[in-house]
Amino acid sequence: MQEKLKQLKTEALLALKSIKDKAQLEELEVRFLGRKGGELTELLKGLKDLSDDAKREVGQLANEVKTSLEEAVSAKKKEFSKIEMAGLLEKESLDISQPALPPKSFGHLHPNTIIQNDLEDFFTSMGFMVLDGPELESEYYNFSALNIPPDHPARDMQDTFYIKNHTDWVMRTHTSPVQVRAMQKYGAPLRMIVPGKCFRNEATDVRHEHTFYQLEGVVIDKDISFAHMKGVLESVAKHLYGPDTKINMRPKFYPFVEPGVNLEVTCFVCQGKGCRLCKQSGWLEIGGAGMIHPNVLRESGIDTKVNQGFAFGFGLTRLVMLKYGIEDVRLLESGNMKFLEQF
Repeated sequence: MQEKLKQLKTEALLALKSIKDKAQLEELEVRFLGRKGGELTELLKGLKDLSDDAKREVGQLANEVKTSLEEAVSAKKKEFSKIEMAGLLEKESLDISQPALPPKSFGHLHPNTIIQNDLEDFFTSMGFMVLDGPELESEYYNFSALNIPPDHPARDMQDTFYIKNHTDWVMRTHTSPVQVRAMQKYGAPLRMIVPGKCFRNEATDVRHEHTFYQLEGVVIDKDISFAHMKGVLESVAKHLYGPDTKINMRPKFYPFVEPGVNLEVTCFVCQGKGCRLCKQSGWLEIGGAGMIHPNVLRESGIDTKVNQGFAFGFGLTRLVMLKYGIEDVRLLESGNMKFLEQF
């Protein structure tokens, strides 16, 4: 049997030299190494008739023959692959005379995102957390938990989009629901801001849009006063618009704060003289603020005998308009590339 194995090896290697293509190579591999009917497989079936010593000798030789043939077949396959690849490369054409392609245009941050990132950095430097909340909000968090029960006329101030067949779910009208969620989760003391998208059923004009962005802020601790709130609001205005920026606070009703104020800054178009954008007032509204109403604190699990706090909400979209001198808020959601490429 040893002689037959040596003869098989010699015959297979000789046949391998005359192989011309992959098809012939596959036929040769099946003929000599095939698991069913292969000459080497058939030859090894005779091992069962040999003595134990003979089995070891023949078995060792059979493994050597099999390894040699497999390596030779593998080398031949690689040779054919190289030849095939070379033929493909010859068929390909490469025009090296093509001029350089124009550079691709790269996107950049939206002005809303630029101001949001700037304010997030500013507030985190003062120890505020940056939180987020759902845009599809429950009526409880959007209204009831903020001291706006179902029969309260303040709900008319924020006409919103309700979900069909689910009247207890709304597209949030402000970012204020997150202040309740934050108080319920973290308790007091608390410093946090939450920027995000809001939705209202607005009649759109140069100052109003149905989709806009706000930035809510809350501070809760012992001995927090109106003066602390005024200091934070002034700091934000001066950070965004320069150290000479003036703010104006006048009383305004918000159901979730008491007292509440309307926050305004000098109109960027007329510098306080009065124009169409500021309705001849010389001021532009950028948000509201006030001391958090005790009902909201209690609803959120805060002990009103120990802690109090203030909340503020900036119209982030308004801040962007002021920063860049944009006179029509609708441009920010228009997707107009000529407008956006300025920033």
